[in-house]
Amino acid sequence: MTAINPAYSARPTPEQARAELVSTLNAIEDKLNVPRKVSRAVARGRVAAAKLQKDNPAAFIGGIAAVAAVAGTAVWGIVRAIAVR
Repeated sequence: MTAINPAYSARPTPEQARAELVSTLNAIEDKLNVPRKVSRAVARGRVAAAKLQKDNPAAFIGGIAAVAAVAGTAVWGIVRAIAVR
């Protein structure tokens, strides 16, 4: 008489296997879906900015000024590099 292999006796049912597959595929999609990640990050940023604007308006305005300064410097650098050519 042959012994039953314990690895085969603990097989999941087809429904359990499908559910596990769906879960795994959803997790992979969440990790690889860049547009969804970007939209979630933008939403978190908006919430954080709104909270900062409400809690500390001076810091919010300072942050906007800093971003504007960095953007202006970047544009100036690009225009200067093009003009020098």
